[in-house]
Amino acid sequence: MSKSNRREFIGVSAAALGAASVGIGDCRGEGEADTTGVGNTPHTKFAPNLEMWWTKLPFLDRVRKAAEYGFLAFEMWPYENKDLEALVKLKEELKIELAQFTAWGFSPGMNNPNNEDKVIAKLEESCAVAHKLNCKKMTVVAGNLQKGMTQEQMLAQVTKTLKRAAPILEKNKVMAILEPMNGRVDHPGHCLYGSPDALKICREVDSEFVKINWDLYHMQITEGDLCGRMKEGIDQIGYLQLADHPGRNEPGTGEIHYNRVLREALELGYEGYVGLECRPKTNELAAAKAVAAADVW
Repeated sequence: MSKSNRREFIGVSAAALGAASVGIGDCRGEGEADTTGVGNTPHTKFAPNLEMWWTKLPFLDRVRKAAEYGFLAFEMWPYENKDLEALVKLKEELKIELAQFTAWGFSPGMNNPNNEDKVIAKLEESCAVAHKLNCKKMTVVAGNLQKGMTQEQMLAQVTKTLKRAAPILEKNKVMAILEPMNGRVDHPGHCLYGSPDALKICREVDSEFVKINWDLYHMQITEGDLCGRMKEGIDQIGYLQLADHPGRNEPGTGEIHYNRVLREALELGYEGYVGLECRPKTNELAAAKAVAAADVW
């Protein structure tokens, strides 16, 4: 082994060991620990989901924590329960971005034709919110099973609605990212699982502003083969999210080898944010260090 390779090996091993020891439990209180820069990683741009991180704090304080940790962005779910004026001001003050938010959730279902006009109106409103927050992406959800409709009919309605929404999204330059779920653990009774149907929808819509929120946690549960599936769908991946499985906690707590998966995403050309839609298992500092360890290769 050459000296340069040996130094690289020692550095990577030390980083992984440090992260692993923190994952077991840091004896110091979080207030005493140095959190500066732990979220600013060399390869991947991570964005913690503030509905799942620092949940005991008021929302704006969670944004402050994300910035304190060195994350360049954060993500969130609904905007309707947020103080948008205060959030805009704080984002500018901290120089932190909003990676994505939820524009249309589970109910009422986008997969029901009775809701089509409501979806279009909501996406127009959400585009205005995205501009206010200087955010370029927003999640949309297909919806749960609709009584009296087949799977084919429901997915056809999702496609129809997104085709109608595409010109609005293109005009506003805001991307709608469609999120497939998993039915075995978290979302039984949903209508969109895994990548094949999501890819079919987005390719039929055929817009650079309608892509997939490719949540690797959901994909692992539904179909596995994370690297192979990403390679097949990279042209339609608008955003990546992660959590380990089982548990929906940070990398290193489950079965997914995120070092390999994140490297594959980068090699495929994905350079956007990766949302940390995971629950810190012990505390946020341990989770952030585990995330940083997953960015080592």
